[in-house]
Amino acid sequence: MNEALIEAAKKYRKLIEKAVQSLPDEEALECVCLYQKWDGNGVEYAKDTKVQDDGVLYNVLQAHTSQAAWKPKDAPSLFAKVLIPDPTVIPDWEQPDSTNPYAKGDKVKYDGKTWVSTVDNNVWKPGEYGWEEISE
Repeated sequence: MNEALIEAAKKYRKLIEKAVQSLPDEEALECVCLYQKWDGNGVEYAKDTKVQDDGVLYNVLQAHTSQAAWKPKDAPSLFAKVLIPDPTVIPDWEQPDSTNPYAKGDKVKYDGKTWVSTVDNNVWKPGEYGWEEISE
């Protein structure tokens, strides 16, 4: 391939990665492949940016320089998985961390039922606390 084309593609990729950072979570999840892939080799990540790892989108919670052992799924103090990608679609419940809890009004499916969170910062399993079963 022509070296000039490769350099142009790299330049455009960086511009795209920068531009998609302004998308809200629900739109960002429609184009996860456009986000920078997480790299554990000393990359500097800024707070409030998004990064993908294994096809999953994460918000960076605090500025840091990456290390191999700090994969997004294993470092909840550094990354929060985006759980409610599209408010018009009710996803299956996932156990959140304290860094990415469900908000009051979020809906999930769990154990064959649909639930709505009745509290903000909800990290409990539906049926235990902070959820109300609803009919859909």
